[in-house]
Amino acid sequence: MILVPKFWLLFGFLAGITYIAYSVADLGLKRNPDVGVMAIMGSIALKMIFAMAFVLIYSLKSKENGFVFVLNFFSLYLLFSFFEIYCLLRNLRHQNKK
Repeated sequence: MILVPKFWLLFGFLAGITYIAYSVADLGLKRNPDVGVMAIMGSIALKMIFAMAFVLIYSLKSKENGFVFVLNFFSLYLLFSFFEIYCLLRNLRHQNKK
């Protein structure tokens, strides 16, 4: 089996938490660009804490193959993190050109 049975729950959770983290970082960059780096780091740390809590809760409640879950989770986590950082860097480039 390539995907965990509740893959879309995992996908929705990571998509939601990434959207919230991106929104917090973007808001921090727009309000005060000097403190924007702290907003980015804070949002990434917050995302990681919630992701670890999700993994703990899911693994305690589920009795499935842990390797498939870990593979699915980290592939999605890294994919969403890549797009979050890519979008934030694009916004920073536009601010540097002004």
